Amino acid sequence: MLLREEDTIKKMCLEIVQALKKGNGIFLMGNGGSAAEFQHFVSELIGKHKKEKISMIPAIALTTNSSLLTSIANDISFDDVFSFQIEALVKQGDIVIGISTSGRSKNILKGLESAKKKNAIIISLTGKDCTHMSELSNIILEVPSKNTQRIQECHNIVNHIICKFIQESLME
Repeated sequence: MLLREEDTIKKMCLEIVQALKKGNGIFLMGNGGSAAEFQHFVSELIGKHKKEKISMIPAIALTTNSSLLTSIANDISFDDVFSFQIEALVKQGDIVIGISTSGRSKNILKGLESAKKKNAIIISLTGKDCTHMSELSNIILEVPSKNTQRIQECHNIVNHIICKFIQESLME
């Protein structure tokens, strides 16, 4: 189903809030600048987002445990750094969000495959024409660009919209 961007963002927000109300968590994965975006996103969810009240949303960026990442990358493969964590941590109904500007990052795709096996709700943020991610995702937001900087800027805006929506839905 092809949705307009604002419909896609709203659907993402509603799915996340519904999962959180059921006691599920959010697991996020990305590489490089996308990893940094998600670490910021998690800090907004767990800390506070434009309010005095602390959010305390259960969320984890799967890029933050350097010992775990490097041991999986060294002992197994960098392609498995997210899939192994998802297999160990994610349960049915959790939200798994993958971000890849190209949509071709092997470790993200393997993570999404693992999330699918766990019956997680899969949300992806990517750039233009990323068919591999769309095949694995329940909801995908494709920024209509191939320019990495523009894609990342759009993803950052979407992340802040989601944070605000979650906070207003759960914290008020």
